[in-house]
Amino acid sequence: MEDFNLEQRVDEDILRSDKSGPELLRYPLYNKGTAFTLEERRRLGIEGLLPAEYNTIDQQARRIYKSIFFNRDDVGRNIGLAMLQDRNEVLFYKLLSEHLEDAMPVVYTPTVGKASQYYSRVFRRGRGIFITPDYRGRVEDVLRSAAPFSDVRLMVVTDNEAILGIGDQGAGGMAISVGKLALYCAGAGIHPARTLPISLDVGTDNQALLDDPLYLGYRKPRLRGPEYMALLDEFVAAAKAVFPKVVIQWEDFSKDNALTILDRYRNEVPSFNDDIQGTGAVASACVRAGCHIAGEGFSASRILIYGAGAAGLGIARQLRSQLSTAGVSHDDLTRAVLVMDSRGIVTSGRAGLDDYKKELAWPTDMVAGLKIAEAEYADLAAVVDGYQPTIIIGASGQASAFDEAVIRNMSAHTDSPVILPMSNPTSISEAIPEDLLRWSDGRALVATGSPFGPVDVDGEKRRIGQANNVFVFPGIGLGAIASGASEITDAMIGASSLALADSLSDNDIVEKSLLPSVAGLWDICGNVALAVARQAVKDGVATRTVGLAARVESARWRPRYPAIETDPRR
Repeated sequence: MEDFNLEQRVDEDILRSDKSGPELLRYPLYNKGTAFTLEERRRLGIEGLLPAEYNTIDQQARRIYKSIFFNRDDVGRNIGLAMLQDRNEVLFYKLLSEHLEDAMPVVYTPTVGKASQYYSRVFRRGRGIFITPDYRGRVEDVLRSAAPFSDVRLMVVTDNEAILGIGDQGAGGMAISVGKLALYCAGAGIHPARTLPISLDVGTDNQALLDDPLYLGYRKPRLRGPEYMALLDEFVAAAKAVFPKVVIQWEDFSKDNALTILDRYRNEVPSFNDDIQGTGAVASACVRAGCHIAGEGFSASRILIYGAGAAGLGIARQLRSQLSTAGVSHDDLTRAVLVMDSRGIVTSGRAGLDDYKKELAWPTDMVAGLKIAEAEYADLAAVVDGYQPTIIIGASGQASAFDEAVIRNMSAHTDSPVILPMSNPTSISEAIPEDLLRWSDGRALVATGSPFGPVDVDGEKRRIGQANNVFVFPGIGLGAIASGASEITDAMIGASSLALADSLSDNDIVEKSLLPSVAGLWDICGNVALAVARQAVKDGVATRTVGLAARVESARWRPRYPAIETDPRR
């Protein structure tokens, strides 16, 4: 395992390297390209290997931005950014942080979905670690020998089965872990050497991948059952042994595995599931913002969640928790959140109800009180007409599910309907903002899971907030690291949601935007991290309890080139 010795100083990072000459240029965290000074070129043995002219990192960033974004195809831009990350990591994060609004949809949602589909066909070099069933019994050895750095604090781990809304992508799911960690580095300021993407490549049930001669993943049907859980147990134990301070974000597991893994390991290692908990935090922040903008009380909300998978469960849990804190209780709390799935209203009287859906279900007599014919329980427009929600949230992965009839029924019962089509990528969004605003006569308050451009409403441009988990997950990870949390509690997730809701500016409210601009991500992540760290102290899971604001700030890294010193051990 490579020894990355990073000594923090007041105004610069010092990198002690045992690399020199051509070898130095092959390491993306060491390579500065044309930003190596003439003195460094002489001292490090790379004279003649670069053009004569010296560039600052700002000059490099301007040039590479034009080069990559000259390509109008987002997949091509994704490939260009990946190539930059693989040769000069600091410059990659400089570009990402300075052009976040342009680059985030390319590095992550929605383009990362296509990147995962094309992964084997555009593969250039490995990044992260792939754990396959062949490593059973020696996962710890693999982590120790393959991990590029020795002090990893944050992992994003996926088994690749439920990638966004496009399903099982096998080894291609690594693109998700890499993309998420890029946003941790750009938003929260986690140093890249402290991060490690992991693909639990346990096979795939995607027959097209198994039949593809270019597929690079573990070419067997997906491992399931006790053998799957045994591999997960070994992986978690190995991660703790090799990286005792690590925080794990679980990503894009099937809903059943996601719930099992979250509950199984949350007390073993500080960890959270972004699809469940992060989505719940962002949706709840949007709901609170919508209530504030509409001038309505949060505790009076009637919320319809369309979709009862992992995301729908996380949203329902977080909203009910916050409503309970606001004083809503008993039957009123149950009535405040109605959940539908592909079969209609989730009711306790349904035969064969999944265990996790039992906590989402309304009692049969409560559903009967809506005066909706049982034959219409799966008719979204009819349910909206009967329940009269003030808020509707899409987590279904069903494109165009929020049609004109649904929105007009909703708009007939509430002056400022809050509408959140959160499914992504764009191709499976429940609606597009332009339609929502037209069907509601401009009254809807809208945020979407995928990025959309502004919409003209009565001659004014309405900015559409993106309900992207990037507003919370980097801060959750940073807050857990800064506080030395031994566990990530539900209350810490709730704190991230409230901190995000509090991040709205006066201008955001005037613009009727439910979320701040992505351009402010750095400050938002800092606020979320501090709220999470303080909640960790309240919950008794923090090992660092004082000076939290300073700890959060000192844990953050900005992309600038380190001064490279020759390691005296060479």
